[in-house]
Amino acid sequence: MKTLVFVLLVGASAVMSGQARASAELATSKNCMGCHALDKKVLGPAFRDVAAKYKGQKDAEAKMIASITKGSTGVWGPMAMPPNGVSATEAQVLAKWVLAR
Repeated sequence: MKTLVFVLLVGASAVMSGQARASAELATSKNCMGCHALDKKVLGPAFRDVAAKYKGQKDAEAKMIASITKGSTGVWGPMAMPPNGVSATEAQVLAKWVLAR
Protein backbone atom coordinates (compact mmCIF):
# COMPACT_ATOMS: atom_id res chain seq x y z
CA MET A 1 0.00 0.00 0.00
CA LYS A 2 2.82 2.42 0.90
CA THR A 3 4.48 1.65 -2.42
CA LEU A 4 1.27 2.43 -4.32
CA VAL A 5 0.86 5.77 -2.53
CA PHE A 6 4.49 6.63 -3.24
CA VAL A 7 4.12 5.74 -6.93
CA LEU A 8 0.97 7.84 -7.19
CA LEU A 9 2.63 10.84 -5.52
CA VAL A 10 5.70 10.60 -7.74
CA GLY A 11 3.51 10.30 -10.82
CA ALA A 12 1.38 13.30 -9.82
CA SER A 13 4.51 15.34 -9.14
CA ALA A 14 5.93 14.48 -12.55
CA VAL A 15 2.72 15.48 -14.29
CA MET A 16 2.53 18.78 -12.42
CA SER A 17 6.15 19.70 -13.10
CA GLY A 18 5.65 18.67 -16.73
CA GLN A 19 2.73 21.09 -16.97
CA ALA A 20 4.86 23.89 -15.48
CA ARG A 21 7.62 23.18 -17.96
CA ALA A 22 5.14 22.99 -20.79
CA SER A 23 3.77 26.41 -19.82
CA ALA A 24 7.25 27.94 -19.69
CA GLU A 25 7.95 26.41 -23.07
CA LEU A 26 4.63 27.75 -24.36
CA ALA A 27 5.48 31.24 -23.06
CA THR A 28 8.83 31.04 -24.82
CA SER A 29 7.38 29.70 -28.07
CA LYS A 30 4.72 32.44 -28.15
CA ASN A 31 7.39 35.14 -27.61
CA CYS A 32 6.07 36.17 -24.17
CA MET A 33 9.64 36.01 -22.89
CA GLY A 34 10.68 38.67 -25.40
CA CYS A 35 8.95 41.28 -23.23
CA HIS A 36 8.57 39.51 -19.87
CA ALA A 37 10.69 37.54 -17.42
CA LEU A 38 9.73 35.58 -14.32
CA ASP A 39 11.31 37.88 -11.77
CA LYS A 40 12.35 41.15 -13.42
CA LYS A 41 10.84 43.85 -15.61
CA VAL A 42 11.90 43.72 -19.22
CA LEU A 43 9.63 45.72 -21.57
CA GLY A 44 6.63 44.43 -19.67
CA PRO A 45 6.27 43.55 -16.00
CA ALA A 46 7.74 40.46 -14.40
CA PHE A 47 5.30 37.57 -14.30
CA ARG A 48 5.65 37.53 -10.49
CA ASP A 49 4.53 41.18 -10.39
CA VAL A 50 1.54 40.36 -12.57
CA ALA A 51 0.58 37.48 -10.29
CA ALA A 52 0.91 39.73 -7.22
CA LYS A 53 -1.23 42.46 -8.77
CA TYR A 54 -4.09 40.07 -9.56
CA LYS A 55 -3.79 37.91 -6.42
CA GLY A 56 -7.17 37.33 -4.82
CA GLN A 57 -9.19 38.78 -7.70
CA LYS A 58 -11.96 36.39 -8.72
CA ASP A 59 -11.80 37.49 -12.35
CA ALA A 60 -7.99 37.50 -12.59
CA GLU A 61 -7.83 34.59 -15.02
CA ALA A 62 -10.44 36.14 -17.34
CA LYS A 63 -8.58 39.49 -17.26
CA MET A 64 -5.31 37.76 -18.08
CA ILE A 65 -6.87 35.80 -20.94
CA ALA A 66 -8.31 39.02 -22.37
CA SER A 67 -4.94 40.78 -22.12
CA ILE A 68 -3.17 37.87 -23.75
CA THR A 69 -5.62 37.48 -26.64
CA LYS A 70 -6.71 41.09 -27.21
CA GLY A 71 -3.72 43.01 -25.90
CA SER A 72 -3.85 45.81 -23.37
CA THR A 73 -2.75 49.36 -22.80
CA GLY A 74 -2.36 51.52 -19.73
CA VAL A 75 -2.44 48.64 -17.24
CA TRP A 76 1.31 48.78 -16.51
CA GLY A 77 2.14 52.21 -17.90
CA PRO A 78 2.28 53.68 -21.39
CA MET A 79 3.73 50.60 -23.12
CA ALA A 80 0.99 48.67 -24.91
CA MET A 81 0.92 44.88 -24.96
CA PRO A 82 -0.05 43.66 -28.41
CA PRO A 83 -2.49 40.78 -28.83
CA ASN A 84 -0.84 37.39 -29.07
CA GLY A 85 -1.65 34.79 -31.69
CA VAL A 86 -2.65 32.04 -29.29
CA SER A 87 -5.62 29.73 -29.11
CA ALA A 88 -8.18 30.08 -26.31
CA THR A 89 -6.71 26.99 -24.66
CA GLU A 90 -3.16 28.35 -24.89
CA ALA A 91 -4.28 31.69 -23.45
CA GLN A 92 -5.89 29.89 -20.50
CA VAL A 93 -2.77 27.78 -19.89
CA LEU A 94 -0.57 30.89 -20.01
CA ALA A 95 -2.89 32.86 -17.72
CA LYS A 96 -2.98 30.07 -15.12
CA TRP A 97 0.79 29.70 -15.32
CA VAL A 98 1.48 33.42 -14.88
CA LEU A 99 -1.01 33.72 -12.02
CA ALA A 100 0.68 30.79 -10.23
CA ARG A 101 4.01 32.59 -10.07
